[in-house]
Amino acid sequence: MMQRRPHTTVVLAMSADGKIADCRRSPARFGSGADKSHLQAQIAASDAVLLGAGTLRAYGTSLTVSQPILLQRRMQEGKPAQPVHIVITHSADFNPEIKFFQQPIERWLLTTTKGASLWQARENTLQSTRVKPTHDYPPKFNKIIVFDTSTGKVDTSAALQHLAFLDITRLVVLGGGELVASMLELNLIDELWLTVCPLILGGVTAPTPVEGTGFISQLAPKLELLEVHQVEQEVFLHYRLQQSAD
Repeated sequence: MMQRRPHTTVVLAMSADGKIADCRRSPARFGSGADKSHLQAQIAASDAVLLGAGTLRAYGTSLTVSQPILLQRRMQEGKPAQPVHIVITHSADFNPEIKFFQQPIERWLLTTTKGASLWQARENTLQSTRVKPTHDYPPKFNKIIVFDTSTGKVDTSAALQHLAFLDITRLVVLGGGELVASMLELNLIDELWLTVCPLILGGVTAPTPVEGTGFISQLAPKLELLEVHQVEQEVFLHYRLQQSAD
């Protein structure tokens, strides 16, 4: 019997050759204003945003809802202005000085026992050494959620079930490719929105929407195409994961 978890949608922009960043893994900023508006709409419709530590390291921030009509809609639905922003990481090893910790959002950390200990130790160290804080300091997560597997990694399946218990019913995943791959392997993704942008990045080191070890064709997740939209030079593809019959 399937346990309850949030309805989970991956939202990513990629080049025409299927890369979500260049060969240097620089922050991907090649999407248009239309793509950013689309991404904001998906975030605004969610209860929480999930991003991997690598994505947070690359950008230093998470995307928030800023369009007045989207903010008004959330208010009318009795929701806070911003969804919860959740960072999933085995190690919790990222720079506490990044702008993410100054954004006006609720932040949760989803990690392992080891990751939680390391982050809390870092918070305590920063608290004791900071003399004149220039903003809310030390950097804080409003909630730290710990779920370990036997291999010392985050138990993502159990964690998502816990998020449902915390009234997270719609979850948007913003990357990166390793996180998406692991969630596909565990059958934790319901839909994908992929924006195909008009450029070629190439490069064997450039990341793709789905990293990891990959799938053999006979066992690869199958998709059902729900929508196709073209806005100027970009194409927006909306897929649903086909559930395999047991």
